[in-house]
Amino acid sequence: MSILKRLQGEDSGAAPSQQASQAAVQRTAASASSAQSQRNAYQDLRRRVQNKLIATLDPKMDVSQTKEVRASIQQLYDQLLNEESIILSKPERAQMFNQIVAEILGFGPLQQLLEDDDITEIMVNGPKSIYVEKNGKLQRVKVAFTDDEHVNRIIERIVAPLGRRIDESSPYVDARLPDGSRVNAIIPPISLVGPVLTIRKFAKDPITVTDLIEKYGTITREAVGFLQACVKARMNIVISGGTGSGKTTLLNVVSGFIPNDERIVTIENAAELQLRQEHVVVLESRGSNIEGRGEVSIRDLVINSLRMRPDRIIVGEIRGGEAIDMLQAMNTGHDGSLTTAHSNSPRDTLSRMETMTLMAGMDLPIRVIREQIASAVDVIIHQERMRDGSRKVTYVTEVAGMEGDVITLTDLFVFEQSGFEDGKVLGQLRPTGLRPKFMDRFEAAGIRLSPSVFGVGSGARRR
Repeated sequence: MSILKRLQGEDSGAAPSQQASQAAVQRTAASASSAQSQRNAYQDLRRRVQNKLIATLDPKMDVSQTKEVRASIQQLYDQLLNEESIILSKPERAQMFNQIVAEILGFGPLQQLLEDDDITEIMVNGPKSIYVEKNGKLQRVKVAFTDDEHVNRIIERIVAPLGRRIDESSPYVDARLPDGSRVNAIIPPISLVGPVLTIRKFAKDPITVTDLIEKYGTITREAVGFLQACVKARMNIVISGGTGSGKTTLLNVVSGFIPNDERIVTIENAAELQLRQEHVVVLESRGSNIEGRGEVSIRDLVINSLRMRPDRIIVGEIRGGEAIDMLQAMNTGHDGSLTTAHSNSPRDTLSRMETMTLMAGMDLPIRVIREQIASAVDVIIHQERMRDGSRKVTYVTEVAGMEGDVITLTDLFVFEQSGFEDGKVLGQLRPTGLRPKFMDRFEAAGIRLSPSVFGVGSGARRR
């Protein structure tokens, strides 16, 4: 036997196992290709039905009348499928209808995520990569957009009603959904992964103080009693914490303690606060137009709010030069003001406020700035997102005054972690045993707090 024939014989002998392996690979590839072809065919069919449906709908139809519009779409949808003899199973028919309604009335593929009450945040990293935060944990979902243009259409649908714009000359924008959920979008060329959309959802039913105490364990009843007294006694409060720590939610709850007969002016980049008082004036900043004009900043609104006869000024978040105007307001008769700031601790909050004051462009000595802060701010509430995804108030701290060139802080409540079991952080926000220096202001306001609120007799901490 020649070497060639022998090699051929060896090849043929080894062929069955190799052929089986190759056949399995080919079957897998064919199956994947078939599934992809089916998905593409379904998407093409849905797009064709959707386009015909949009062309058939009355352009003057009031889309705010959701029930009526949905019924009209359902009628036209059924009629169109019958006329074109399109055969779909009952689940496919319902799925396609819901997707088309979401594209016409809602926010496309995101609609089902927005309707899921367990999801608190949605992150779109390009058309095919979507993550959500659910029960405090990040996870990827199977939902996807068709392409970049599809994502851009949804972003445009969100920002257009608010008078905002997003394009190459202005490639990022802050906005909100009709329910108040916070939206940030950024597009190419700034984003290299395609359009990126981040939505921080608001609960359909606003979180109450009872929820924070009993459901989420964010804060204790004693600390809430103290904060309620602070608001009624018109103390100036700063709520601090990192991104996603729950500052705005806590601000919304604490603002609920403001008496109903006071005039409240709220100032935000995107209006999120959901105050229940009757006399609330909501102001929202605005970016510049395509000519680079017409910008109205948070600082402009803070300055203007002082002329609006406010009893309370609430700034959603201080990020820059508006800090000096907020401090001036707190120091010139506008007691009881509230705001939030990004920081890692109560002490860091003061450093951030110093930096933001300097960003206003005023050449002030550091000592003067610190005196302004110590005089203006009464209480810092610091909140953190724990490693199990829960949000906890970790410090309630009094700004006690100045000692030399240093602002003195007194911790009134401190979160003490006792352990970590079954994926949950264990611990309690405990009083330190110290009472604030402004107790006389409580008494002047007719507020009486039990000494037990402050844990008199327990350990104390001063920083």
